[in-house]
Amino acid sequence: MAVTDHVDLNGFMEGVKKRNPHQPEFVQAVQEVAEDIFDFMQDKEEYHSQQILRRIAEPDRVVSFRVCWEDDAGNIRVQRGWRVQNNNAIGPYKGGIRFHPSVTESVLKFLAFEQTFKNALTGLPMGGGKGGSNFNPKGKSVREIMRFCQSFMTELYRHIGADIDVPAGDIGVGGREIGFMFGQYKRITNNFTGVLTGKGLEWGGSLIRTEATGYGAVYFLANMLATKGETLEGKTAVISGSGNVATHAAEKIVQLGGKVLTLSDSGGFIHDPDGITQEKIDWVKTHKTHRRGRIEEYVAAFPRATFHAGKTPWGVPCDVALPCATQNELLGEDAKTLVANGCRAVSEGANMPTDLDGVHTFKAAKILYAPGKASNAGGVAVSGLEMSQNSERRSWKEEELQQMLKDIMSGIHNSCIRYGDQGGGYIDYVKGANIAGFKKVADAMLAFGVV
Repeated sequence: MAVTDHVDLNGFMEGVKKRNPHQPEFVQAVQEVAEDIFDFMQDKEEYHSQQILRRIAEPDRVVSFRVCWEDDAGNIRVQRGWRVQNNNAIGPYKGGIRFHPSVTESVLKFLAFEQTFKNALTGLPMGGGKGGSNFNPKGKSVREIMRFCQSFMTELYRHIGADIDVPAGDIGVGGREIGFMFGQYKRITNNFTGVLTGKGLEWGGSLIRTEATGYGAVYFLANMLATKGETLEGKTAVISGSGNVATHAAEKIVQLGGKVLTLSDSGGFIHDPDGITQEKIDWVKTHKTHRRGRIEEYVAAFPRATFHAGKTPWGVPCDVALPCATQNELLGEDAKTLVANGCRAVSEGANMPTDLDGVHTFKAAKILYAPGKASNAGGVAVSGLEMSQNSERRSWKEEELQQMLKDIMSGIHNSCIRYGDQGGGYIDYVKGANIAGFKKVADAMLAFGVV
């Protein structure tokens, strides 16, 4: 087949599946983007002839390596580490590092693929990457985590750099783990440079980085509601997760006059009909971060709440929903339940938390639905601002960063409207985000020729 021949969506996806067997998460991520991109590309011969989508769906490289470390009992442990560098057409690879037993090459390839478009949407010069390990930090001592992070970085350091690839934190990787990895990078290279983001404020970090993803998801939600002449004032919200993103999303909703009803973790969810106030959010932050506790213990501190073991919160009636936990946590049936219960808007705070059936359900119902690559871009946006501060050897004030975050989320929202306005008052934010992100990366790739 000549390179100028056009394949249809089904033919393209068959090729993706054949090239990536046993990688369902990656195939799902490509499918979700390709469904919108194929229509957009119909009359754009250069994208077809230069095989742009095919090239974006093939990572620049996938680095896999062994991570050996010693536990406190003196046992030698072996994990696997990866760094997926998907695309650097518009800037250095940028994306988090995840430590969790569920980490596989497929999960990291999907995350790096999504990250490519998310980073493009921010308007900042960042490519897409992702990394991690199947190491589980839960139940490990601080010394064990330190030894693992140092061993992980001893291999990773040769593949990253301030102008090459700048990792950040993700699930299982917070400020402590970033500190251990940055210390090892500095030790090996004798180089103090902005090679990681999410650093401590004392050594190159940025204000509001911790809050940015959760706040950004709510800013995007507020922008969507504003298109209908509405605000978050008085609206009920269902949130999944109870980590960094979920608690800060809850915090911002409370600040904007909304009422948060739920939080969750892998054990189940809590439902607080009185509303999860700022005082209660602060309790959750302390409980989860410092005590490493479980969300079910919330009901002992606040007895009017109930805990629902092994369940997700999507059956609780609400005005808005924010999935902020992990991929594929909101399924097709959950989406139907939310719509049937009158949910007006969904803003994703995690990466691909809604499966394809759920996405199609939200789109068919024409509710306000923001995909993660748009609505949870606040975290990487502030990471990009941290990179800029590191390059300039300076720090911006909190008010400046808050305004920049609001402006970036508003800019992403405007890009989604530009390419997703379907007329009749309906905006397909999934389509808008996919096309806006794709176009920026694709046009840069065209400028470089076949590389």
